[in-house]
Amino acid sequence: DISRGGTRPVQVQRVMAATKIQKDKGLEPDAFETEVAQALADLESNSNDLKAELRELYIVAAKEVDVAGRKSIVIFVPYRLLKLTHKIQARLVRELEKKFSGKHVVIIAQRKIQRKEAKSGRALKQKRPRSRTLTAVHDAILEDLVYPTEIVGKHTRYRTDGSKLLKIYLDPKESPNVEYKLETFGSVYKKLTGKDVAFEFPVVN
Repeated sequence: DISRGGTRPVQVQRVMAATKIQKDKGLEPDAFETEVAQALADLESNSNDLKAELRELYIVAAKEVDVAGRKSIVIFVPYRLLKLTHKIQARLVRELEKKFSGKHVVIIAQRKIQRKEAKSGRALKQKRPRSRTLTAVHDAILEDLVYPTEIVGKHTRYRTDGSKLLKIYLDPKESPNVEYKLETFGSVYKKLTGKDVAFEFPVVN
């Protein structure tokens, strides 16, 4: 199956890429999602230290987000594969950012928000799990965005026009690794939730 150049034939690569994205309800991936799936398939073929985990990993969606005039990439993985993703996330993001010419890459688990039940139907239905509430899902997106950096504090600031700004304080030890991505984190979170957020490092005395 290997061509003379030492790489897989194009047809085999396409088949591998097709296994790297599984959309909901049989939807077809768009051109950009196919490109991300192909990048994952290429890494699985060519990266010995990622191969085992990437064999099990696939994505459910990918999109580009504008951040201060440049594009960033948001990749969604199934929630059940989040722990597996975390095992290789730092290396995987580094490799994908190389493949996509330095565009910032963030990985988020796909979660479902379950609406609050109407009072009339509450007795008949199973209670909504806390992990499916809007607040819990938005909090989880914050954790995913900055992983493996730890969130060490949160503060809500109320502006004079009545709007809110959520401030997220990150572990200052991680500053050299993630400072360049703070604007990306804020723009992606706003795109996904509609909420304004600022990521900062607390001042250490």
